[in-house]
Amino acid sequence: MKKHSLVLEVIIAITVPLSCVQLIVAQETSPPAGAGVNLVVTVEARHGSNVPDITRDDVMVYEGHDRDRVTGWLPLKGDHAGLEFFVLLDDSSNVSLGSQLEDLRQFINAQPATMKIGVAYMQNGIARVVQDLTSDHALAAKALRLPLANPGASASPYFSLGDLIKRWPASEERHEVLMITDGIDRYWGSGPDNAYVDQVIEQAQRAGVIVFSIYTPGEGHYGHSYWRTYWGQNYLSQLADETGGEAFYLIGSAPPVSFAPYLEDITRRLGRQYLLTFIPKPQKKAGMQRIKLQTEVPNAELVSADRVFVPATPQ
Repeated sequence: MKKHSLVLEVIIAITVPLSCVQLIVAQETSPPAGAGVNLVVTVEARHGSNVPDITRDDVMVYEGHDRDRVTGWLPLKGDHAGLEFFVLLDDSSNVSLGSQLEDLRQFINAQPATMKIGVAYMQNGIARVVQDLTSDHALAAKALRLPLANPGASASPYFSLGDLIKRWPASEERHEVLMITDGIDRYWGSGPDNAYVDQVIEQAQRAGVIVFSIYTPGEGHYGHSYWRTYWGQNYLSQLADETGGEAFYLIGSAPPVSFAPYLEDITRRLGRQYLLTFIPKPQKKAGMQRIKLQTEVPNAELVSADRVFVPATPQ
């Protein structure tokens, strides 16, 4: 009997510390109070083409001087590679865009089966969808056509982008857009502080939509106006930077010789994306919060939207 008691005491002595360790580990790994925020991040190489590997521990998220806790860093590959991607073309573009359609078709057809692609044209402030999101890439490529080349066909490309975002059905997959336009806002005009650009940037950030853009000249006088073109390219660059995408253009009003290098770059970026989850600072009121991502991994840069929507913290 004494032997049995001694064995029982030993088992209890071992089990109790193990239970304490398990509780401590559970407390350390459980997320803090508050809802996590998700954000799609693209990893780029600062120099060259060799993109370093990034782990969750390498990612730092800041709100001002405060560092947020990173709870997830998921490579968007394999079972998590789902992507919904719209090609959004400006119907007021110059007919020179026609020479780039084959590059666009090849880009669409080269995408993986996990990517659904839709095609829409900017017309009078709306996104006229000519092909809904589909996994049939040949069908999406077939939907491309020459622009109307009518200077009045698109008063503001930013209205059309906002319309597309507003009507985009919610899903668990990434949402990204390639805008092909001169970026000129014929409704607002030119100059800094374009309210319509700011508005659609917030729409995209709230919806988690990443925007890429390729400049192509528009039809009519604005198509060769350096002043208008300058601001159009600035707007597109601002839109891409603040949503986590990239803007491609040549300085001046001339069209690119080929879209192919830009499209290849976009394809590479789409393959280097991660889903970041972090715990933001508690907020009494829901709203947009500015963030900054950093990493100490050499030659690596984290690219994302610079603001995220943070819900109010339950009281």
